Amino acid sequence: MQVILFSSRMGLPRQLHLGLRHLLLLGLAGTALMVVGALGLYWFTLNHANKINLPWVHDLVRTARHEEVKKHDEFVKNNLDAMARQLGEMQAQLVKLDALGERVSGLAGIKASDFRPGEKPGRGGAEPTASKTLSLNDFQRELAKLNRGVDNQTDLLSVVESELFRARLAAKKLPTILPVNASYNASGFGWRIDPINGQGSMHEGIDFIAPSGVPIVAAADGVVIAAETHHSYGQMIEIDHGNDLITRYAHASVMLVKPGSLVKRGQKIAEVGSTGRSTGSHLHFEVRIKGIAHDPAQFLTTAAAPAPMPSSVASTGPKLAAKK
Repeated sequence: MQVILFSSRMGLPRQLHLGLRHLLLLGLAGTALMVVGALGLYWFTLNHANKINLPWVHDLVRTARHEEVKKHDEFVKNNLDAMARQLGEMQAQLVKLDALGERVSGLAGIKASDFRPGEKPGRGGAEPTASKTLSLNDFQRELAKLNRGVDNQTDLLSVVESELFRARLAAKKLPTILPVNASYNASGFGWRIDPINGQGSMHEGIDFIAPSGVPIVAAADGVVIAAETHHSYGQMIEIDHGNDLITRYAHASVMLVKPGSLVKRGQKIAEVGSTGRSTGSHLHFEVRIKGIAHDPAQFLTTAAAPAPMPSSVASTGPKLAAKK
């Protein structure tokens, strides 16, 4: 592009050659000047509108401020809606957490009421040396952190509940209650003088003295694997409790279960008698792990108060002491 300049002082005309680069620079400079001028005018109008007695200026300022307030209200509303959704999720999680806490406390033997959930927890401390007002972003971050904390606690309590439930099931499969209500035993586990042949022999169980007909109950949950007559044990029942643990109940007068029956801890399975190799009415009780006899006293626990018996047993015999 060629520009010719005429001037009375120069005498002769002068020519300027403007290339594409120069035109672009001039265009950018012009655009920048217009933007700066518009921003300056906008700033001046907003800050000095009260001093300018022009109606159209006041209308322009009111419109601009109205748009700003509208945008701010929309921003706050959107953030409040997001926080309301987060709060709703947290409330649902807290309801789930409360129910989970009740189940876990029940499995652990703790009363949920002991924690006084309806009361505000006591908190305090020294006067703060510095403090600040939470902004909307700060509040959102704290709310998100609290939401993550609730999720983590829910997951943790779910794991604890599973472990407690599994432990309780495992405990029910251990022979921890007396199989018969007897205040003493006539012969403990270990070496003794055999009551029939008078020779030293290994006694692989405990003999509980009880009258004939007294109920015999399962010492733990399990499956009956034998209910038969044995030449030494007389009428004998064996229960498999899993993990290679078996309990044996011998010398019964009556057997009330069959092989394959599922029995619960404390369920009546037989009645005391004196069948087989026996000198009198009693229950011979054994605990075997992988076929090896163990002292039943290591498993049995006698409580001070008797445990309630099933109705079918309570009507025919005394109650048993059970583990608390």
